[in-house]
Amino acid sequence: MSPSTPDLADQFPDTVKVVAAGFATYGGREAFGGPARTVRCFEDNSKVKELAGQPGKGCVMVVDGAESLRKALLGDMIAAAAADNGWAGFVIAGAVRDVEVLRTLDLGVKAMGSIPLKTEKLGLGEVDIPVAIGHVEINPGDLVYADATGIVVLPAETAV
Repeated sequence: MSPSTPDLADQFPDTVKVVAAGFATYGGREAFGGPARTVRCFEDNSKVKELAGQPGKGCVMVVDGAESLRKALLGDMIAAAAADNGWAGFVIAGAVRDVEVLRTLDLGVKAMGSIPLKTEKLGLGEVDIPVAIGHVEINPGDLVYADATGIVVLPAETAV
């Protein structure tokens, strides 16, 4: 069980960063957390799919999709692969699809919205680089926790 975001904010008031509101819960796991793996992409989820197919080791994939709600960066097949590969969840500054299926998976998913349209697969995007989500910079390895209250980020070296 992940610690609650309010408890983390109270425990680490000088180092916690709080991701701005605007994210909804779409996955079957409401509370989740772990080290960040980051992706920056725009309406092309090739790198998301590639990473989800690798061992997740309890990590949270943080996807900077430039807040585009025109194409879904995560759908049922990629999410199912991520769940099977041990990912804790996703925080997506963008959209998802197949919401009814996402709710059935043991995977955390926070995103800004949903849309039925899939992305192009052009192989574009960057992995494991600093990204900015909800006015917060997130570096690979930072600790990301999400629950019904919100999303918080702590430096990688924080002992939670």
